[in-house]
Formats: sequence, C-alpha cells, structure tokens
Amino acid sequence: MKRKCGILLPVASLPSGYGIGCFSKEAYEFVDFLAEAGQTYWQILPLGQTGYGDSPYQSFSTYAGNPYFIDLEKLIEKKYITRKQADACKFGTDPEHIDYEKIYLARFPLLLKAFRNSPFAEKLKKPWDDEKYEADRKSFAEFIKENRSWL
Repeated sequence: MKRKCGILLPVASLPSGYGIGCFSKEAYEFVDFLAEAGQTYWQILPLGQTGYGDSPYQSFSTYAGNPYFIDLEKLIEKKYITRKQADACKFGTDPEHIDYEKIYLARFPLLLKAFRNSPFAEKLKKPWDDEKYEADRKSFAEFIKENRSWL
C-alpha cells in the first residue's frame, strides 16, 4: 500500500470577508495548494446546515448543504445581490472567530434577496423574466420535484 497524506481543514475555516469560509475561489486555491504540496486528501467536517450550538454534527438535514457555504461573491457576480448589500451585512469582525449569531441574522435575509432576484423566483423581475432562462427554471423545478421529500 502506498502511503498518502492530507490535511484536516473545515470549509468554514477558509478565509472570507463574509464571516465564514465557503466554496469560493479560496477553496479552489486551497485545493491547488494541497496538490502542489503533494497532499492527497482534504478532510473536512460535515457539510450539512449546523444545528443547535452551531455544531456540524447536529444538522437539521441529512441531505441539505449548509447555506453558510454559498459563495456570496458568485451571487454578486450573477447580479442576484449587489456588493453593497453584501458589504452592509454584519458578519462579525474577528477573523479568527465565527460569530454564528451574526452570520445567521445577516446571511439568511441576504440569501432570500438573492433568490427573489434570480431567474428562480416566484415573481420574476427584469432581466430574469427573459425566456433565455426558461431551461434553467425548468431544471430547477425538476430538481425540486425530484427532491421534494427532503426539501
């Protein structure tokens, strides 16, 4: 058996300007760093939504991913939210401590804004009401239908 090595680093510990690490460019850069360093594995903590006490081991769902790990930069890039909206949120000021209360109070309203201003919203706004997004909406509706049991 060939020896292999890796590192344990929770996704939440990646650098971020939004209070908690996520699946952002920093995650991809970390994977590239691991590969360059000859590492084979990246061990992470569970990826489900944290439950009581903000524990990744006490999730509300077996299936759902943690919404804290959604990359806000991608939502800004897609124009679902603005940088001004993201920067206006208070996610905490200590880069070495995750303030889960502040993240909870700021992130969920921001994600709801992003959803309501996307091609997947119930009431479509411009430019998302364009037919060119119809295939994406159909795919999203199919996902909801197929995963209704846990959504």
